[in-house]
Amino acid sequence: MNDELVKPTEIAIKDSKQMINGQVVRAAIFARSEIFEVTTINNESYYLIYYKNAFIYGDKVEGIEEGSFIDHAFQQGVVFESQHTIMSELLPKSSVTLPNKNKLFAQLQNQYDLQETAYIATTLDSFFTRDHIIKVVNKILSYFKRGGKYFKAFQVLQILTAFAPDLQSAKDRFNSLDFLSYKDFYKSSDWPSIQQKDPLYVERYCFEHRFNPEERNLLEDVLRQQDRLFELLLLWLEKAKREATVDTESLKLYTDIAAQFVSKEAWMLMLEQANINPFQQLSEAKSVIETLIQEGYYEQAALHLLDFIDDLPDNYDSILDSLWTNLNAAFIVSHLDDFILVIEQFPHNDQSQSEQKIRQLAVKLLEKHEVNTVHEKLTPIKTIFPQSEVIRDIDHMAGLTESPDRMMELGQYYAQFQQYDAAIDCFSWEMELHPQHATPVEHLSKMYQHKGMPEEAAAYQHILVELKKF
Repeated sequence: MNDELVKPTEIAIKDSKQMINGQVVRAAIFARSEIFEVTTINNESYYLIYYKNAFIYGDKVEGIEEGSFIDHAFQQGVVFESQHTIMSELLPKSSVTLPNKNKLFAQLQNQYDLQETAYIATTLDSFFTRDHIIKVVNKILSYFKRGGKYFKAFQVLQILTAFAPDLQSAKDRFNSLDFLSYKDFYKSSDWPSIQQKDPLYVERYCFEHRFNPEERNLLEDVLRQQDRLFELLLLWLEKAKREATVDTESLKLYTDIAAQFVSKEAWMLMLEQANINPFQQLSEAKSVIETLIQEGYYEQAALHLLDFIDDLPDNYDSILDSLWTNLNAAFIVSHLDDFILVIEQFPHNDQSQSEQKIRQLAVKLLEKHEVNTVHEKLTPIKTIFPQSEVIRDIDHMAGLTESPDRMMELGQYYAQFQQYDAAIDCFSWEMELHPQHATPVEHLSKMYQHKGMPEEAAAYQHILVELKKF
């Protein structure tokens, strides 16, 4: 239901030949990388890779290979689907230009240090062959080794072995005496020491093991130290959804962080999408809803509330009453099961106003359903408004459908509920049964007048005049 509150996130992809417009259908965050899956109007899938919020590369991909970086990111990363409120905040820009594929790695080396370039290369295995990426990483590895920077070379070697664990040449180098001391460093040192020497490794490792308390705490500390509060917020949203509970102190902390990036209403919706009831736990939630109502955004306010209608604080009665009074019947009908819970929540002091609303509901329901179905759908409301004349009329109509000799009466009820086509069917049936009777003809003329069809109304009026001559 919250999906109705979220607009799709669109992006334009430019290459040397054309502009492709698409919609982001999901996104994954994996350590410092972000991956966006985009579907075009032709149902083609494009994947865009970002590193530290900067666009790296993207292209059309017909199928994601199992075990590729993109596959791994969507399996093991923090994933948001298209209808998540955070999506528009995740995407840095509304358009990207695809870089020249042949010049990409040279450009990356000008923008990032070589260790980062090696890692970024391994995230692009859906666009470049495995051998090409291994060649790029090996060149960086050899560069460090030739320059005597063996620790840097080992860091790149770890990236290579993670990318291609079955590559024998990488295995042999990894286990060689040249790198033995560096292997021991990673095994025996504490996290702060490793973080100082190899922050990229620590962040990747802790992200992949973020559901372990020690690694998660370290990852959060890293993000705080670097003032990467938005990423911290994403991790918290993932955790909140997994656990479906949050403590008051944590909620307050991340509400303050969220305020730096999104509106109060957007934050409230993010909590809803994490299956957290903001109306029980977020003090600002009630004022957000009241503001929406004051500004006339009744449907928007209702969509926030409906998922939590059976778990609202007692002081929401006036809000529910206002929504019942002001929402149009078409919207209520489209969420009728939820609104049955709504109208059970508060006292109905103005019976005439409720009767008017029930009539509007009946009209909308009859536009889409047979009268017996409308009867069934209104039955729960009957228990709340047992004296409703509208529901009594619907009950009576349902009984008349089983009596072919009472079509005249049924047609009059349909006319009462502005269902002129159904009424015409009933009066036409009656006219065929009793061709000498003037009453069904008179009603048919009126129905066509109501439908704005003067020629048909005049034709039946002419028949009526002829019948009255006899």
